[in-house]
Amino acid sequence: MFKKILLTSILLASFFANVAQEYWMQPEKFNLKPGESVIINLMAGENFIGEPLVAETNAVQLPTSIDSIAKNENGTISYSFKMEGTELLSLQTRNIFLESDPGKFNDFLKYAGLDDIVYQREKKNAQTSPGRENLSIHTKLLLQIGESRDEDYKKVLGFPAEIIPLQNPYALKIGEKIRFKILFQGKPVFGARVKVWNRSNNRTTIQNMYTEKDGTIEAIISNDGPWMVSVVSMIPSKQEGVDWQSYRASLVFGIEK
Repeated sequence: MFKKILLTSILLASFFANVAQEYWMQPEKFNLKPGESVIINLMAGENFIGEPLVAETNAVQLPTSIDSIAKNENGTISYSFKMEGTELLSLQTRNIFLESDPGKFNDFLKYAGLDDIVYQREKKNAQTSPGRENLSIHTKLLLQIGESRDEDYKKVLGFPAEIIPLQNPYALKIGEKIRFKILFQGKPVFGARVKVWNRSNNRTTIQNMYTEKDGTIEAIISNDGPWMVSVVSMIPSKQEGVDWQSYRASLVFGIEK
């Protein structure tokens, strides 16, 4: 079971000046021994390179197998796990209001493949209007503790936007395929643009894919290093003074050589 904890709006506002960003959880390492400590940061950035955001020790939804949590002198947070297995950690934020320059907002819609939102803005002659959105982040992280693997990797947590791996990435080797299912409000999404990132040898590669009718995509594990799958969902907002509600979802895991 997971603790139901929300990360409140304690993020640094400066990181939201540019809407074309990704948000993810980044550990020091992905494969750990039982009882070994690891620092995990919430990151914001582009090209799978970012800066840590401010978070609290209770910001992350943790599995019951957590052994200890410690806040370090430099503000980072260390976690350790007592049992072997594939561990799923997750984090989500409350809504954060963001008003963006019209040009930057239009560019972001194209970046995220939100063609329907582009069409709605054109239909309303709103292309020169600022992008006023409530933004929430829904990110997941998979770690491998020891040698044993389990089924935690495919748990559905009920986030508004969520990425579900259909195979355990820690059971795969370089060159093998992996599938993911993209959910929005609990249902598979057809035609969503999904970005698959890899950071290896100080270089980032990215693949843009579109979900099938069953909400799935398929990628090849081509390199070692950190991997991220990300997607943006956006719908009209019902809140006064806010035009859009956007959800940024991501899933991160690591592959060893």
